[in-house]
Amino acid sequence: MTDPAIDPLHQFHIVNIFSLGKVGGVEFALTNSAVFMILIVVLISAFLILSTSGRGLVPTRWQSAAEMMYEIVANTLRSSAGTEGMKYFPFVFSIFAFVLTANLVGLVPYFFTVTSHIIITLALALLVILTVVVTGFIRNGIGFLKVFVPSGLPMAIAPFITFIEILSFLSRPVSLSLRLFGNMLAGHLVLKVFAGFVVSLTAAGVGGWFAGILPLGMTVALTALEFLVAVLQAYVFTILTCVYINDAIHPSH
Repeated sequence: MTDPAIDPLHQFHIVNIFSLGKVGGVEFALTNSAVFMILIVVLISAFLILSTSGRGLVPTRWQSAAEMMYEIVANTLRSSAGTEGMKYFPFVFSIFAFVLTANLVGLVPYFFTVTSHIIITLALALLVILTVVVTGFIRNGIGFLKVFVPSGLPMAIAPFITFIEILSFLSRPVSLSLRLFGNMLAGHLVLKVFAGFVVSLTAAGVGGWFAGILPLGMTVALTALEFLVAVLQAYVFTILTCVYINDAIHPSH
């Protein structure tokens, strides 16, 4: 049996903590993934309550961090979808806060990275696309279908371009989910491999301690890189969400 301490795939195992019963022969259980998603929501709620409870002209560090998050999402949404897009700020901010916190929590040793599972990232991506489609039809009716026909398109190539636009739209949840999932999975795998080298080499004695200096340095460097990737992937997910919302608001652009 592989040692969990050095097995790079062990960190992604979903484990049932206790059963919640069976419905139609299907067992429902509280898993480590569900626990960490609950923890993420609690952390976000606690952070926002703490940072906004004592607002002042001279902001505290907590308040400054909350205001910076607000400005990042608000500016991204305005630049992508205009002032009308601010109606969807709570939704976009929730997506950004969840993905960012989930990515950062996953960097803590022995913690679970929920965004390293395709089912989680796909659920987030489908939520975004479903929101876009519903919003598009509510705001524009059948006119939302103009999103598949770019304005000023010559009739001669309209069918071909429309077909490409439909394929592009259908691929959005796939690309949106795979990008986040792939980056988090690959980064954590590489990080765990180098950390496993350190554990294995230090167990070999004094010579292994010196040999483990290089993989230890790589582990530290990769941890810093993973922190940057965690933030960037949350931002990229948010930017694309804002772009898709713009399509729902202005389908003919």
